Amino acid sequence: MELGRLGVIGGAAGPLPGDNPGERLLNRTVRRYGVWLRSAAVLVCGVLGLVSADTGQTPVAVGLLTPAFLACAARLALLRRPRPLAVPWALDAAVVTLTGLSQPALGGAGADMMVEAIVGIAVITFQFEWATRPVPAAALAVTGLAACVLGDVLAAPGRTPEWKDVARIAVLVCLARAAYVIVRARVRAADRAAAAGAAARREADVAAARRASERDYLALLHDTACATLLTVSRGDSRDWSWLPPRARRDLDALSAAPGFETGSVDLAALLACVPEGDGRTKVLLRTDIRGPLTMPSGPGLAIFQGVREAVANVACHAGVREAALGAWTEGRAVVVELSDTGRGFHPESVPSTRRGISRSVIGRMHAVGGSATVVSSPGAGTLVRWRWDDRSWTPRTGDGPGARDVPHPHRERAVVRLMRRQVLHGAQLAVLLICLVSQFAISIRQLTHYQDLYRPAWAQTTAFVWLAAVLVIGATHLPRGRQLPPGVRWWTVASLLAVSATCTFTLPPQWLTGDPDWAFGLIGWHALFLLADVRIRLFTAFLAAHVGLSITVVLALASPTLDELAAAGIATVSTCGFQLSMRVLVGLFRDAAPAAGNAAARAEELRTRERIHEHLQRDHKERYRALTATTVPLLMGLGYESLSPRDEEVRLRCGVEAARMRRLFAEGDAVSDPLLNELRACIEVAERKGVAVGLAIRGRSGEVPVEIRRELIDPVAVVLGHTRSTARVTVVWTARAVRVSVVGADCADSLRTGAARDPKVSVVTTARGDSVWAEASWSSKRPEESNPA
Repeated sequence: MELGRLGVIGGAAGPLPGDNPGERLLNRTVRRYGVWLRSAAVLVCGVLGLVSADTGQTPVAVGLLTPAFLACAARLALLRRPRPLAVPWALDAAVVTLTGLSQPALGGAGADMMVEAIVGIAVITFQFEWATRPVPAAALAVTGLAACVLGDVLAAPGRTPEWKDVARIAVLVCLARAAYVIVRARVRAADRAAAAGAAARREADVAAARRASERDYLALLHDTACATLLTVSRGDSRDWSWLPPRARRDLDALSAAPGFETGSVDLAALLACVPEGDGRTKVLLRTDIRGPLTMPSGPGLAIFQGVREAVANVACHAGVREAALGAWTEGRAVVVELSDTGRGFHPESVPSTRRGISRSVIGRMHAVGGSATVVSSPGAGTLVRWRWDDRSWTPRTGDGPGARDVPHPHRERAVVRLMRRQVLHGAQLAVLLICLVSQFAISIRQLTHYQDLYRPAWAQTTAFVWLAAVLVIGATHLPRGRQLPPGVRWWTVASLLAVSATCTFTLPPQWLTGDPDWAFGLIGWHALFLLADVRIRLFTAFLAAHVGLSITVVLALASPTLDELAAAGIATVSTCGFQLSMRVLVGLFRDAAPAAGNAAARAEELRTRERIHEHLQRDHKERYRALTATTVPLLMGLGYESLSPRDEEVRLRCGVEAARMRRLFAEGDAVSDPLLNELRACIEVAERKGVAVGLAIRGRSGEVPVEIRRELIDPVAVVLGHTRSTARVTVVWTARAVRVSVVGADCADSLRTGAARDPKVSVVTTARGDSVWAEASWSSKRPEESNPA
């Protein structure tokens, strides 16, 4: 049955283990609870019934009850060994049928009570055992009631069956089903809330992973293609032998999908593979690596890539061709240092647009929970230090399936708290409903029917009214999800003991625990919804005090016979024992909630990783597709020597692509004017190859979407990339539009700006001699027009 619910019959792919974990846990718990409770009730009540049976009928009674005991034992065994539905159904039907038919054989005063108790508890627990299949549960309830009536008829031919008892059991069966439905509704609400929270967290994790992947991609682009193309665009090298292998390595790095490294790496082995460069960019590394340095792959690769970029900086800026690389452990931390004796610099004076240190070195380490510092001064060389501490490591969900196979503890605890709170609320609502129906549909009949037995009757009536007031107190709090204040709760519990004493001492002792004692089975239900959220020992102590008071009075004043004691025991088991078992059920679910929370958290982790994998793969394809039109052909041509870096047209194309990449890097900067910031990134590339660029701004800047900024700046990047001497860039803001124009002198003849891909942006290009003027404009309603104030 459970396999069918999980959707694995016939090899079909079922839901993930965390789908509706609360409901699955509830169904599994109540099924086991129902079988164990019914088996215990059959055993205890059956033994008490045999004690009160006529001596001559004992062998026959044993012959009928023994198969019932064996059927219960077989049903317990089937909890671990699932069988076709017909087998457990037949065993359950056999229990109630054999018990009902044993009533004529038992005889004695307690026969009716024993049969009624066993059949009553059985048909109630059937609603839990077969909670997910209400039709078989209803059929078993009808079978049990029919067996009870048949046994009653056979025990006393000609006597009218006790239809009121049958009706009472039928009402209790309906209440049991309603209680399950109420609790299931609350648990489903918990599952929905947990799923909604998981979905929100999943989207946040996916967004964070995509941002981190974007940062890693930009850092990789900066260290590989952008650096290579910038070098080619300047054309200041006579020996280009290093370029083809470097361009091929850049292609390999850009085509590899990032973000899916799993497991651990040996950082010492990675650092041994740091490229030293070729030709004029070669740096001799003196290494002192004390390995092995095993660590998660995310931080390990971040350190490796940062060291690679730092070595490239030594080659480009330090003025020396030698550096020292060391790596070791300090406690649980891994430390890597790269030092040189070059010209040095002031780290604080590096512009924010120079991203080699800020993103490739420091930014990478911050993203993986580590740190990177740069210590340098003019003439004193440079020291770059990476540090990663295992104790501060909390991997992102997107670090790969093997990075961490344990769900986030705080998410698991949140799911557990939610489930416990909802199942407690549902249990209290269900018990409150049982109290209402039991008091006003069953107990009120007993109270009015036996008024002549009470001494005095007004005391019993007052107790009934007070119990109704307790229900009112509960109804004002529980349906709205609020718990009773502690003071109100404990005073109410104390008053229930007073009601118990009142009803016990105003009823003749021989009638205690019998049909006239309407309060004996009702008070426990009132206490249950009051004490459902406290320790079970407190509720047990209350029941012990309540039952002990009645039993003490019976033993002291009524001098009961063995048959009467057996009947009192059956009444106690069938009422207070059942109430105690319900409190145990709530405790079992609360204790089992961590397993459901863990399953839900694991399923959430799995779904999150799948979503991250899907998005990162798609993002990577989109990025690479964007590069295939421009950057990839350049790198392929340079890598396989079909394009020459000595060709001016190739150098101009490399400059344009490098400018576009620098603009892309600037998109993520937190600045007040993103358009101007991205323009300056393109201008810097032109200035680095010797072009003098002027910048003029007119008007008050406003907000421009990132897609529009790309279209506005791209013609500027193209013109600046083809300009050999001077250029002037102008940005004009008006109330309805923004225009970005550039005038480049001494431009190459092959300049092509092209039209904008966005229809909202218009591009105009005019050439006169070797000078080119290009303007891109975008019309939009400005903020001051939409808000005149």
